[in-house]
Amino acid sequence: MDRILRQIWSSLGVGLNMQRMRNSERILERRRKLKMFCPVLTTLRAIDASDLFAVFISNPKRQVPIWRQRSSKDAAGLCVWDYHVICIQRDLKRETAVLVWDLDTSLPCPTTLDDYVAGAFQPWIPLNPEFSRFYRVIAAPMYLRFFASDRRHMKKKDGSWMALPPLYDCLVAEDGAVHNLEEFITMSVDHVITSPEEAISSVMHQKLGILLGEKGLLQFFNQNLGR
Repeated sequence: MDRILRQIWSSLGVGLNMQRMRNSERILERRRKLKMFCPVLTTLRAIDASDLFAVFISNPKRQVPIWRQRSSKDAAGLCVWDYHVICIQRDLKRETAVLVWDLDTSLPCPTTLDDYVAGAFQPWIPLNPEFSRFYRVIAAPMYLRFFASDRRHMKKKDGSWMALPPLYDCLVAEDGAVHNLEEFITMSVDHVITSPEEAISSVMHQKLGILLGEKGLLQFFNQNLGR
C-alpha cells in the first residue's frame, strides 16, 4: 500500500509547470507534499488495495490542462502537465462515494470523483481535441507489481534534477524492469476502450490497465464498477 502512494507522490510536480519553478519554490512544494502525504498514507493503509487504482492522465501530445493545482501561478490554478497521476478509491459496497487522492490539488484531499472532475477538469470548458485528457486506469495490485521508475524523467539533460527526488529507493518491477514510465504515459486514441464490459473485465488483469477517453472516467467508476 505504501508503494502506490509513494510513487504517486513522487510523480507529482515533474510536469511542464514544475520545470519553471525556482529551486526554493521546489523545496517548499516538496515539503508541503510531504506534510500532506503522511496522513494520507496512514488513512490508505487501512484500505484494501483492490479498491485502489492509479490513474495516469495524459494524451498523445502530452499536454493536458488540469485546474485547481497548487503549483500553478494562474488564479484558477491551471497547469498544463505532460502527465499527472492521481489515486482513485472505489467502494464495491457502495457505502461511500468514489474518492480521488491528488496531493497537488487545492481541492480537499480526498474529494469525491464528481467534485474532482468538476473542479480539476472543468468539463464545461471546450477544449481543442489535441488537449483532450486520456486516462490510463491501473488496478493497484497490478501497478505495484509492474510499475518501475529510476527517476530518469526527473533529470535534465545535464543530469541535474528538475525537482528534488524522494528519499526512498527507486521502484523495481516484479519482472526486473527498472524504468517503464513511458509505457504508462504513452497514449493513443486507437487504444481507448469504449465498451463498459471490456473495461471491467480487463482493468484487474492488464499490466498497463485500460485507457479511457475524456468522458470515460466518470462512467467507468460511477456506473460500471460496483455493479
